Amino acid sequence: MARAVARDYYEVLGIGRDASPQEIKSAYRKVAVQHHPDKNPGDQQAEERFKEAAEAYSVLSDPEKRARYDRFGHQGVGGAGGPTIDPAAFTDFADLFGDLFGFGDLFGGRRRGGPAATPGADLRYDLEISFEEAAFGCKRQIEVPRLETCAECTGSGARRGTSPSPCPACGGRGQVRFSQGFLTVARTCPQCRGEGRVVRDPCSACRGEGRVEKRRSLEVQIPAGVDDGARLRLSGEGEHGRQGGPRGDLYVVLEVAPHERFVREGHHVHSEVAVSYSQAVLGAPLAVPTLHGEEELDLPPGTQPGQEFRLRGLGVPRLGGSGRGDHVVHVRLEVPKAGELSDERLDLLRRLAELEGSEVKGDRSVLDRVKELFS
Repeated sequence: MARAVARDYYEVLGIGRDASPQEIKSAYRKVAVQHHPDKNPGDQQAEERFKEAAEAYSVLSDPEKRARYDRFGHQGVGGAGGPTIDPAAFTDFADLFGDLFGFGDLFGGRRRGGPAATPGADLRYDLEISFEEAAFGCKRQIEVPRLETCAECTGSGARRGTSPSPCPACGGRGQVRFSQGFLTVARTCPQCRGEGRVVRDPCSACRGEGRVEKRRSLEVQIPAGVDDGARLRLSGEGEHGRQGGPRGDLYVVLEVAPHERFVREGHHVHSEVAVSYSQAVLGAPLAVPTLHGEEELDLPPGTQPGQEFRLRGLGVPRLGGSGRGDHVVHVRLEVPKAGELSDERLDLLRRLAELEGSEVKGDRSVLDRVKELFS
C-alpha cells in the first residue's frame, strides 16, 4: 500500500545526494537492520520504516532509476507514493545482511536445492598430566569417541544401492516459504531439517544418520612449559561433518596435578627448606631439591625465617624455548617439639638461654643464680 506522502529517499537512508554506491549500500544495511520486523515484532512503524528503506534502496542502488529520481523526484520512478515493491525483489538484498540474523534464509538467498554440507562439532578432551610432564613436555596417547562418516553408506544415510528422495514438503529446496506482511519469508523445512531430502530406506549401520560413533586413538605432543588449563588444538580431529562438511577440531585441555614439594607460579618454582636455629645463625651448606636435580645453597649466617633465595634458571622452561624461570627457596625455621631433644641438647639450650639473658620454662632465672653465687 502506497504512502500518502513519500519522504526523500536520501533522507530515508540518511545520506547526501552525492553518496557513492557503497555509502548507499552501507546506509541501507544500517537502517534495515535497525527496523527489521524480526527485531521489532508487532511494531507497525518499524515495519513501515523497513519498507521505506527498501524502497529507497531499490531506487538509489539502480543508476538509471537514481538518475530519473534525481531529475524528476518520485514521479520519475512510479508516482507520488514511490515505486511498488515486489516481494521477490527482497532476494536482491540478502547479501547485505550475511549472517547478522540468518537473513540468507529470510530473503530466500540460501541454496537452491541439494543437501546442505554442515561442519562437524568441535570436541573437548580433559587430560591430567604430572607436574614434571607439564614442565618438560611429553607424549600421551588418548582415545576419543567421535562421530565419523558411515563407511557403509558413505554418509548418505540411505541403504547401499539406494539414495535419498527429495523432501515432499519443500520440494528438495530445504526451505518452506510463507508471507509475513509485505515480505515473503523462507524458513528451514521442519520435515527434512533443511537438507532438502528424506531417507526412506535407511542404512542399517548408521540408521539413516550418515555418521556412526567410533573411538579414535591419537598421540598428543605436549610441549614443555605448559600450565594448568592450557588448551591444545588438534585441527580436524573433531567430529566429521554431514554431507561432506568439514571436520571439527579437538581441544585437549590440560589439568596439571599438584606436586608434593613444589608450587608453580608462572615459570618460577617455589619450595620450602627447613633449617635449625644453629644453621640459621651460623650459616650452612644446604642440598635443595629442584626440578633439575639437587642444587647446593650456601645459607649465609644470620638468615631470617621466611627469607627467600633465588636459584636462577632452575624453574620451568618457557614455551618456545626462550630460557627457564627460577627456583625460589623459602626458609622455614624448624623448632623441635617437646620430647624430641636429649638431656644434653636441653642443657646446652639452657646454657645458651643464660648467655642470652633469656628466661625459659623449667629453669631458674639468671638473677637466682647470681644470688646463689654470692651467698
